Amino acid sequence: MKICAACHANLPKESYSKKQWKLDEYQRRCKVCTSNNREVRPPPQHDNNDSNTNEVIKALDSMHLKNIEEKISDEELFKQPPPKEDCPICFLRLPTLDTGWRYMSCCGKVICSGCIHAPVYDNQGNEVDNKKCPFCRSATPDTNEETIEREKKRMEVNDPIAISKQGIYYRDGTSGYPQDYGKALDLFYQASELGHATAYANIGYAYDNGEGVEVDTKKGVYYYERAAMMGNETARYNLGVIEESAGNIDRAIKHYMISTRSGDPDSLKEIKELYSNGHATKEDYTKALRTYQTYLGEIKSRQRDEAAAADHDYYRYY
Repeated sequence: MKICAACHANLPKESYSKKQWKLDEYQRRCKVCTSNNREVRPPPQHDNNDSNTNEVIKALDSMHLKNIEEKISDEELFKQPPPKEDCPICFLRLPTLDTGWRYMSCCGKVICSGCIHAPVYDNQGNEVDNKKCPFCRSATPDTNEETIEREKKRMEVNDPIAISKQGIYYRDGTSGYPQDYGKALDLFYQASELGHATAYANIGYAYDNGEGVEVDTKKGVYYYERAAMMGNETARYNLGVIEESAGNIDRAIKHYMISTRSGDPDSLKEIKELYSNGHATKEDYTKALRTYQTYLGEIKSRQRDEAAAADHDYYRYY
């Protein structure tokens, strides 16, 4: 493994030409960077306490300060958001559970577990190698480094999911990335501006839990609300927990009911617990069960069931 001096990814030998592999760390470029004529550049500097982190946070605060102070109407806040998009192959609603779908770094599509697992046949009816993207038919990456390199290409065309995923790598310090909360927040903000609900939820989580910033529940709620209104069920669930902790049971139930309809099983469990403790009515719990069953009816398929049976942990979709 050697680091490319252009993209700074730690890549295996096959990612370089023979000539590039022999160069020193300040000149070496991988095949992708060579083909795209990317110039070598100094490696990024990462320090959780440097001024970059503070500048990012200040920028976020200044851009949203006025909105944070303005209260969203309940009519707007408690409106059921549109469901997630359909799988572009089977056209069924995508599951909420992240093990039920996969983001394809080659084409930027989100594809359900059933279509990923389904066998591929030739025109003679013979099963063929299906280690390719079900949508664009690109070969499946062999290494994590190759996947990340594809995601970087998707970032160049402003793909919000790819940008957000890079933010997660920095936040968690995974996939060879140093942990850098400032860089993570910067990327989450970029993705949120492109309409990615999960990025807003991640910013909310940072403020709610003090990840790289001081704990600020008010700001956390602001970003959770934006994410929830855009359809992020985890942010909606978190809003329910915050309201329940404050003793606002009616508002908590409203949030849980919306996220239950969006396929969040934890919200259904919360309503069940509230019913058991006498804080929710039988009608509330019955309605929640029905809405969750409606969601299941929209996402279930034989193909997805077969995928889940093949690998329950990875392909599970509800």
